[in-house]
Amino acid sequence: MTRKKIVSIFLFFFSHLITAQSDSLKNNIEVYLIDSYVTPEIPHLFVLSFFTSDSCKSVVVLNNKYEFVVSAEFTDNHKVKIDLENLSFDSLSIPYKIRLTDKNGMVTYSENYEVKIPSGSILKPKEQPSILTVCCFGGIIFGLPSPTYVSKGGKGYFSLTKEIPIFSFYSTGYNYPFGYIGVEYSYVFSRSNEFSKGKRQHFIRFGYKQMFQIPKLEYISAGINYFSDLNGFNGLSPEVSVGIVRIYNVFTLFIRYRYNFQPGRSGTDFHEAAVGLYSNFFSINF
Repeated sequence: MTRKKIVSIFLFFFSHLITAQSDSLKNNIEVYLIDSYVTPEIPHLFVLSFFTSDSCKSVVVLNNKYEFVVSAEFTDNHKVKIDLENLSFDSLSIPYKIRLTDKNGMVTYSENYEVKIPSGSILKPKEQPSILTVCCFGGIIFGLPSPTYVSKGGKGYFSLTKEIPIFSFYSTGYNYPFGYIGVEYSYVFSRSNEFSKGKRQHFIRFGYKQMFQIPKLEYISAGINYFSDLNGFNGLSPEVSVGIVRIYNVFTLFIRYRYNFQPGRSGTDFHEAAVGLYSNFFSINF
């Protein structure tokens, strides 16, 4: 497959994803909360009622962990009472969101909400680790590089890559940013002439990624990067990533394919396949 064909496929895929997301944003159903509180009596009940701008089915998701059907039939008036007695939370503030399914099967989410448990109540809180433990564990996980397989000229190489999102851009009602700008460093392990003795072993990348939340998985993203080995080898690298599963509501396991090329120079192309953890923990959010 020629370079032009590969780039054309990326551009076609990227434009269609943007169109799809634009259409989905237009079809979002608005949520108008009526009641959202926890009763002070034991057993505690979470009372939730709301209207929607169109008829739909609804499910409430508590703490990204527990799901309860609010309306099993299509309606614009939704009410539910949820017994919290057998549920476990580690805080007196419970975050929740509402998943909506319209008559066309399109699934959207409300913005993130929060409900307070009455003061003095304890709902099976988990033992809290120290702040130092949390910071150390989070820092170790966040710092893990992505193992990457590099293919060039029929030869395979191993690489370690670390990406840090710098600026993230959010839209109301979404769990992930709709896009972010990130920087990345890669090191290619090799003893051959392609990537050896400092020649094209170190890569710096800077690029933009557009993210789309999809059913069954976490997200799919398409992006474009500018890369350089800081020694005269510069180029572009379109990519596609798929978020598979969320871990501790902070990290997302992803797989990624990337095509790297230097415009105007043949024989410089190489491919990458990687698995890693995405997090915008240190990102500046807009």
